[in-house]
Amino acid sequence: MQGINKLFAELGGVPVLLRSILAFEKCACIDEIVVVARTEEIGVICELAARNGVKKLSKVIGGGEKRSDSVYKGLMEVSSKSVLTAIHDGARPLVTEKVIESAVLAAMESEAAAPAVRVKDTIKSVSSGRVTNTPDRSLLYAVQTPQVFKTDIIKAALTAAIESGAELTDDCMALERLGIPVRITEGDYNNIKITTPEDLAVAEAVLRGRSGEA
Repeated sequence: MQGINKLFAELGGVPVLLRSILAFEKCACIDEIVVVARTEEIGVICELAARNGVKKLSKVIGGGEKRSDSVYKGLMEVSSKSVLTAIHDGARPLVTEKVIESAVLAAMESEAAAPAVRVKDTIKSVSSGRVTNTPDRSLLYAVQTPQVFKTDIIKAALTAAIESGAELTDDCMALERLGIPVRITEGDYNNIKITTPEDLAVAEAVLRGRSGEA
C-alpha cells in the first residue's frame, strides 16, 4: 500500500480501522477496547472514535518496536478485572459478531481460541526455489483474528516469548511455545486482512454483498 496508510484507507466511506473498532463496539461480549497504534496516529484515532459514538474505547496508546512489543503494551492497559482478552488486527475490518463471539465462548471453556478457515489451495514447502514437501491440505488452516485468551495466560506467555527473543507472527505462537493448546473456531473467508489495494477492492465487494443481503 505504497503512499497509503491502510488503516485509514476508506472502505465503503469508513476508515478500515474504524470499521474494526465498530465491530467490537457492537459486540455484546466485549466490554472495553484498547487500540495500539503509532504515536502520531493517537489523536486521529481518538477523534474518529469520538465522532462516531464509540463508547467502549478506554485507551489509545503508542506501540512498540515489534508486533509482540505492541501487543504486550496493549495487554498491560486492559482492565485489571479482565478475564479474557481478544487480540485483533485492525486491518481486518470485515470481522463479524459471530466470529468474535465464537472465539470468546471457546476461550472461556479452553483458555485460548482463534478463528480459522480451511486452506483451499495446495501448499508447497519450498527451499532455494525447489519444492521440498507438500503438506496434507486437510490439516492446514489459515488462522485469523481476533485471537482470544485468558488474560493472565497470554500475559505470561507473551512475557516469556519476549524475554527469550522469540519471533512471533501471531499471538497463538506464544502459547504454542509453552505447550498450551489453542482451540480453533469457525472463521470467515471474508474476514480478510487489508494488505494490498486489491484487498480493498475485494472488501468493497464483500460490503456490497452484505448490503444486498440486508
